[in-house]
Amino acid sequence: MDETKRVKAKEIPASIKYEAQPRSRLLPLPLLSPFPSLRFSLLSPLAPPCAPLCSIPFAIPSRAPPAGRRVLGERAWGGFVVPGRQERAPWDGVIGPRALEGWAGMGRVGLGVAVGCAAVTCAIAAALVARRASARARWRRAVALLREFEEGCATPPARLRQVVDAMVVEMHAGLASDGGSKLKMLLTFVDALPTGNEEGIYYAIDLGGTNFRVLRVEVGAGSVVIGRKVEHQPIPEELTKGTIEDVFNFVALALKNFVEREDGKDETRALGFTFSFPVRQTSVSSGSLIRWTKGFSIEDAVGKDVSQCLNEALARTGLNVRVTALVNDTVGTLALGHYYDEDAVAAVIIGAGTNACYIERTESIIKCQGLLTNSGGMVVNMEWGNFWSSHLPRTPYDISLDDETQNRNDQGFEKMISGIYLGEIARLVLHRMALESDVFGDAADSLSAPFTLSTPLLAAIREDDSPDLSEVRRILQEHLKIPDAPLKTRRLVVKVCDIVTRRAARLAAAGIVGILKKLGRDGSGVASSGRTRGQPRRTVVAIEGGLYQGYPVFREYLDEALVEILGEEVARTVTLRVTEDGPGIGAALLAAVHSSNRQQGSI
Repeated sequence: MDETKRVKAKEIPASIKYEAQPRSRLLPLPLLSPFPSLRFSLLSPLAPPCAPLCSIPFAIPSRAPPAGRRVLGERAWGGFVVPGRQERAPWDGVIGPRALEGWAGMGRVGLGVAVGCAAVTCAIAAALVARRASARARWRRAVALLREFEEGCATPPARLRQVVDAMVVEMHAGLASDGGSKLKMLLTFVDALPTGNEEGIYYAIDLGGTNFRVLRVEVGAGSVVIGRKVEHQPIPEELTKGTIEDVFNFVALALKNFVEREDGKDETRALGFTFSFPVRQTSVSSGSLIRWTKGFSIEDAVGKDVSQCLNEALARTGLNVRVTALVNDTVGTLALGHYYDEDAVAAVIIGAGTNACYIERTESIIKCQGLLTNSGGMVVNMEWGNFWSSHLPRTPYDISLDDETQNRNDQGFEKMISGIYLGEIARLVLHRMALESDVFGDAADSLSAPFTLSTPLLAAIREDDSPDLSEVRRILQEHLKIPDAPLKTRRLVVKVCDIVTRRAARLAAAGIVGILKKLGRDGSGVASSGRTRGQPRRTVVAIEGGLYQGYPVFREYLDEALVEILGEEVARTVTLRVTEDGPGIGAALLAAVHSSNRQQGSI
């Protein structure tokens, strides 16, 4: 066979020219590849169609091919089918120089393609790695924010004792002079509390917002509430911005209709009036309004005696009922607690709002020296929601909360422990996490609206004990518009709610111990007045409010903190007694105690 003979096997593109050359001119030629590990022999059945793009080690024979063998030329390329020709040209691996030149060109093209593919692959891999690293960094940022918040809310026993001492100092200052303390320490002139010997039928009005209640309470000897009937009435919005006569005429008419339905008798009745707005009392049955809250804005009422205004409205309806006790909801709770247990010396409300009152000896009320009472003591309304101390664990989120409220720089203690604010604190934390990490995806906007996370929702999140936190997922989806939050994110949300709850409960416990220390019932052996006391007496604190009664985790944290502060031995002498409807029944009982035909109460 002639060495220069063209091989006609298959049609190939004209741009590729291969020519058989004498065997002596055939030399080995390694083709470069970006993938050295992919090496095939053209004679191997494993060689892929792209084999020319790879490094192909083979030996180029140095002598002419035997007769009958074909050399790869310009019209044949391996055993591939070439357009235009149907026959196959078997190839035995002998390659001419022109074929080698063509393959070298193809190798350079393949090298470029391979390098490009490798670059794209590396870029994609680098992007994925960078994305994962960024996600881990953002998650670490969310965890760091959580730890920072937890540290800022820390309430170890030593710090709680500092809060206790600060509370006692502020109580002394408030009793010494008006305006001397953040604690107002308001006198209630309630110098007698129910003893359990009260009998008869008494009425009460509980006005503490845009709804009010009228109650009929029948009590018998032996601390027995024989019967209670309650009627709820909403106050039309226009009356909350009208005149004082209009609003009290509405309340008096509702009471008249209620009394006529229940009794139908024209008898003189004593009325307890729970008025849960700031009032400066001048007697047990009278007091002037300091300011409106809770949506009311009746300007002509400020400075007026609210009991007198109600009595005048009752007289206009012809109803023979008169106010004999003007109280707030906390004092009513103490009255009901004392009705069932004479060791009750204080009352605390922890619900949407918070407050406390306790029985103080008149000799300790310096701002009213010479004040005489029947029992030597008087109930003092602390208004402890306004308590403040540098020892309180305040965080940037508390500052943000304070800035968005109407009563900025007021009610600092209440904003840390009451139900109206706890959910909002948690929302502020979650919103910052959403802004500085991707734990909530694109949900930053849905977390930006104030008070979208209520405290009942916070409690439901904290108390979800299902393995997959299904209730947390539902709340996030339905109320906060955060879909498909992974389990670790849901756990993060639970932890935030737990931190807020724990701080609030433990601070409330410190406030309670502050009252006990002021009374010398904290086991220290010395009352805050300096008198030495004996062994701790049994002490009962009446407590009411949805946060304490309806949130078991909050209650557990509060009880736990009491033991930590007081010690187990003293804590056993303190009982927190839950009461039901102190603002209503308690007000009726105080009406009984302070009516003209009352039996002597006690403090």
